[in-house]
Amino acid sequence: MRIGVLTAGGDCPGLNAVLRAIVRKGERHHGDMVLGFHDGYRGLIDNEATVLTIEQLRGTLPRGGTVLGTSRVNPYMLEDGVQRVLDTVDKNGLEGVIAIGGEGSLSCALELSKEGLPVVGVPKTIDNDIGATERTFGFDTAVAIATDAIDRLHTTAESHNRVMVVEVMGRHVGHIATWAGIAGGATITLIPEEPFDIVEVCGALTRRHERGRYASIVVVAEGAKPKPGTLDIPDDDFDEYGHIRLGGIANLVASAIEWRTGYETRVTILGHVQRGGTPTAFDRVLSTRFGIAAIDAVHAEAWGHMVALQSGSIVTVPLAEAVSTLKPVRADLWSVAQEFFA
Repeated sequence: MRIGVLTAGGDCPGLNAVLRAIVRKGERHHGDMVLGFHDGYRGLIDNEATVLTIEQLRGTLPRGGTVLGTSRVNPYMLEDGVQRVLDTVDKNGLEGVIAIGGEGSLSCALELSKEGLPVVGVPKTIDNDIGATERTFGFDTAVAIATDAIDRLHTTAESHNRVMVVEVMGRHVGHIATWAGIAGGATITLIPEEPFDIVEVCGALTRRHERGRYASIVVVAEGAKPKPGTLDIPDDDFDEYGHIRLGGIANLVASAIEWRTGYETRVTILGHVQRGGTPTAFDRVLSTRFGIAAIDAVHAEAWGHMVALQSGSIVTVPLAEAVSTLKPVRADLWSVAQEFFA
């Protein structure tokens, strides 16, 4: 078969491992030719691609980012975008396309499947917010990076008798914040699913410090929101793709904590550090399993489906099921985190 593959949306540790697995099994087991499109859907729109081979992808398993490049462009942003995608598929004689992306990219894949594109999805996001799969690759790496940062901040916070506010990624859900908060021993964690009251946060910190503990770590997901009327925040600002521009909630929280408690408070915003670098062993294995399952799904003609991790096994699920709702932090896990709040 002639198969196209693309990596769309934000970059993520493990993308190259997925590509490597797709090409390895496709070329050796099925005799496929795999065409890698540059910069996500933009490459599919503009017909810009490179033939991927096993030799080309040697050494990419531990490499972060994506050798194909990525972008947030999608065909529905252009009047003739969908037709150009279908024309590219036809010109290259492709019998199927594998789209590797997050919720937005997979929603685009679902719409294209309705237009007749034979497509299989692979879930990719460090936020771990895609439904119908227990885990997305990149998440474990992001949590490990955030936990390491929190571990390091504990020592400097203790040395200076400070409160440290750490902002991690998490636009709509707080998986990274919750897991890193538990693993790093955070004093308090703030996530998008649970609007916070800054007065309650400051009260908890004050009680902690009055007991003789002189350092606190507050982990904040970038999409965390205060309860209405409890903390003034700027109006939402949107980028050219319709996404809310996030980042900076930690600065507002830190200022409020210092003003209300009198404790010296500092901010660390991890930002894109969480996306970069070498994927963890878990993410390398999950990415590889997803890549193998994706090429098998193509040969099974499971169009309009996505590979997913469920109960330890890799299965296929309808794309419509996967992108219908974002996956929030589980209530039982959140209750575990709360047990250790100040």
